[in-house]
Amino acid sequence: MRALLQRVSEAAVRVDGVLTGQTGPGLLILVCSMPGDDIDTARTLAAKIAKLRLFKDEAGKMNLSILQTGGSALVVSQFTLAADTTRGNRPGFSGAARPDQAETLYLQFVHALRNLGIATETGKFGADMAVSLTNDGPVTLWLDTAD
Repeated sequence: MRALLQRVSEAAVRVDGVLTGQTGPGLLILVCSMPGDDIDTARTLAAKIAKLRLFKDEAGKMNLSILQTGGSALVVSQFTLAADTTRGNRPGFSGAARPDQAETLYLQFVHALRNLGIATETGKFGADMAVSLTNDGPVTLWLDTAD
């Protein structure tokens, strides 16, 4: 699985103008399932994210995890994280998992975050979404479980 994490002051996602999910201080997580990913991959990625020290402590150092700060997460499915731009000018997305598998893994990832104690809201899988955010820092990280 691939994930792009953004530490945010706030983030929201809308589908057809209707708010489907939001977060205050915490993380916006854009996530993409890849062929070969499974439920264990989703759980492993969630556990890694929960422990990453991306938030400032009293001294202003990035020393605290989302669990330690009580922050929340907004998770948005984004198959474009699997883009292949090696040929031509139009990205290819054949490297993303099939939609049925991807949706299952997306939901498992969200479930795993919630089971770890992170308040988590979502976008709508497969929908055309409008995502807004205020990046805090800015802090943006790329994670790939294949690495």
